[in-house]
Amino acid sequence: METGGSSESPTEPKKGKAKIPRKSKESILKQKSPAEFFAENKNIAGFDNPGKCLYTTVRELVENSLDSAESISELPVVEVTIEEIEKSKFNSMIGLVDRERVDEQLYDDYETDKAREKRLAKEARVQEIQAKNAALGKKLKETPVPKGIKARGEASFYKVTCKDNGKGMPHDDIPNMFGRVLSGTKYGLKQTRGKFGLGAKMALIWSKMSTGLPIEISSSMRNQSYISFCRLDIDINKNIPHVHLHEKREKKDHWRGAVIQVVIEGNWTTYRSKILHYMRQMAVITPYAQFLFKFISDAPDKNVSIRFARRTDVMPPVPFETKYHPSSVDLLLIKRLITETSKQNLLQFLQHEFVNISKSYAERLIGEMGPEFNPKMAVKSLKSQQIVRIRQLLRQAKFDDPSGDCLSPAGEYNLRLGIIKELQPDMVATFSGSAQVFEGHPFIVEAGVSLGGKDVKQGLNIFRFANRIPLLFEQGADVVTRTAFKRINWSSYKINQMQDKIGVFVSIVSTKIPFKGTGKEYIGDDITEIASAVKNAIQQCCIQLKSKIVKKMQAREQQERKRNLSKYIPDATCAVHNVLKEMAQLHASKKNRYGDEDVELLGKVSASLITKETLIDKLAKHVEQVDYEMALEYATQSGVSEEPKEALYMPPLEAEKEMITLQSPFFVFRVLQ
Repeated sequence: METGGSSESPTEPKKGKAKIPRKSKESILKQKSPAEFFAENKNIAGFDNPGKCLYTTVRELVENSLDSAESISELPVVEVTIEEIEKSKFNSMIGLVDRERVDEQLYDDYETDKAREKRLAKEARVQEIQAKNAALGKKLKETPVPKGIKARGEASFYKVTCKDNGKGMPHDDIPNMFGRVLSGTKYGLKQTRGKFGLGAKMALIWSKMSTGLPIEISSSMRNQSYISFCRLDIDINKNIPHVHLHEKREKKDHWRGAVIQVVIEGNWTTYRSKILHYMRQMAVITPYAQFLFKFISDAPDKNVSIRFARRTDVMPPVPFETKYHPSSVDLLLIKRLITETSKQNLLQFLQHEFVNISKSYAERLIGEMGPEFNPKMAVKSLKSQQIVRIRQLLRQAKFDDPSGDCLSPAGEYNLRLGIIKELQPDMVATFSGSAQVFEGHPFIVEAGVSLGGKDVKQGLNIFRFANRIPLLFEQGADVVTRTAFKRINWSSYKINQMQDKIGVFVSIVSTKIPFKGTGKEYIGDDITEIASAVKNAIQQCCIQLKSKIVKKMQAREQQERKRNLSKYIPDATCAVHNVLKEMAQLHASKKNRYGDEDVELLGKVSASLITKETLIDKLAKHVEQVDYEMALEYATQSGVSEEPKEALYMPPLEAEKEMITLQSPFFVFRVLQ
C-alpha cells in the first residue's frame, strides 16, 4: 500500500486566474469637447498659421465691436492696437528667466565654420558688385545681401487690444461669453457678421496654445456705476472658463463699451498688408464708423498709425431675426421647431413658425397631407412619419419668396460715400438690387464700380463683402471675381479692362451666406440666382458709367476742336489782315472799285479801326460761340443739360434742433422741424 505521492488527479485541470481579454484602443469610445475640436482644427475658423492667426484675431475683435455698437444704434468708434513683444519681454511676462546657449550645435540655426566662410564670401562679392555699379553710375536692380540662418523655433508675439463704444457685457455673463465655445446670442435666422459664433473665443484658444497667457476683458454698460474686469482662459478638455480674476472696479467717467486684450503668437511682417487692407475695406463698407489702427514696435520705423475717419452719421437699419421659409427646412429643423413652439395645433404651428403661410394656405396644406392630418391635431403628438410627410409637402409646394425686410444692406448712399472716402476715384456708380431668394433664403446684392483713384492698380481691383465684412482670401474661385473677369464685356461700356484703374465692389447680404470651404472666405460660383444678381448689379453700374464716360469723351473732343481752331487764329488773322490792307491800297489808288459795304470795311482798315488784334478777338469769340452751339446741340440730343452750374452751399444744422430724417437706399433727406 502506497502512502506517498501526489494528491492531484492526473485528469484534474490546474487551478489558476482566468485570462480576461483586453479591449483594443479602437474599441474605447472617446469624446471631445467643442473647444478641443476647434483647437485641433483651428484652420476651420481661419487660424491656419501665425500670420493668419494675427489677421483673424483682429478681424474677429473688430466685427464684434461693430456688432456691439450697431445693436444699440451707436455710431461705432473702434480702436485697434497691435504691440510687438520682444522675446525677453515675453519671457518676463510668463515668469521665464532668459538663458544663454551652452551647446550651440544643438540648435537648428547652428552654422558651421565652412558655411560661415561661404556666406561671408558671397556677401563680400555682392557688396563689391554694388560698389562698382555705384561708381559707374549704373542703375541696376539691387541684389539682396544673404542673411544669417534664422532659428526655426523663433516665434514673434503680439499684444492685440480692441476698444469700442458698444453696449458692453453683463458682469456675470463675461466668463461664459469668452470661455465656452459654441455659446452665444447669434444662432437665430438672422443676418450676422460672425461665421461660427466663435469670435474672441478662438483667439483665446490660440493664445492658450501659443503663449499660455489669459485674455483680459474690461466692460461697462449704460447706467452702470462700475467697470467689470475679467482675466480668464479656457479649459480645453471641459469647454468651461477658467477664471483668474473677476471683479468690479471703480468707474470714474461715463465710458461705455468693452476693451479686449490678448497676447498671441503671430507674424506681422507677412500679414501686414492683409490687415491694413482689411481695415481699409471695412472703412469702405462702414463709412459711419471711425477706426483708429496702431502698430507699436521697439523699432520706430516699423510703427504704423492710421485713422479712418467717419464720413456719415447715417447707419443701416439693425437686422432682425426672421422665421424660416418653408422651402428651406429639413427634418431636424422641423422637429426642433415643434419642440420649441408655443402653439398647440398644427394649423397654428404652420401659420406662425414659417413665413409666407397664411391661415387659408395652411388649411390647404393640411388638406393635402392626407386623412390622418387635421388642423386641430396637437402638433407635439406628430409621429416621425408624419413629420417626413410635412417636410416632403413643404419642399414640393409653391410659396411666395420671402421679402428682404429682415436684411440690412449698407445702402447705395453709404457704399458710395465709403468708396469716395477711401479711394477718391474720378468716377463712381452704385446700384442696389431688390431682394431675391436662393434655397428659401433672401439675399440682396449691392455693387459699385469706380474708375481711377488713390492706391488703385491698373486693371480690375475686386473688393468683396459678405454681410458687410470684407473677404480677402481665396478670391480666384469667388462668384464676384469670375463674373467681373469672365462675364462682363468692359469694352462695350467704353472701359479698358487692362489699362483703366477699375474698382469693382460687390456686397452680398443674406440670412445664410453660401460660403465654400471650411475657411468661409469665398462664395461659390455654382448658385445661379446669386451669379445672375451679381452680374446684373455690375452691369447696372457700368451703364451709369458709360453715359458719364461718353459725356467726358465728348467734352474732350470739343476741347480738342477748340484747341485746334484757336491754334490757327494768329496765322489766319495775319493773312486776312494783309489781304485787307492790300485791297484798301488798291481801292485808294482807284485801281479796283468795290461795293458800298466793302468800301466801308476797307475804310476802317485804312483808318486802323480794324487791326490784327481786332480780328484775333473776333475769331476767338466766333470759335467760342461755335463750340458752345455744338455743345448745346449735343446736350439737346442726349437730354443732358450743359448749362453752367452754380455751387450751392448749405449751412450746417445745429445739434440742438430736431430733424426728421427721410432715408432710402439712394439718398438721405433731413427736414428741420
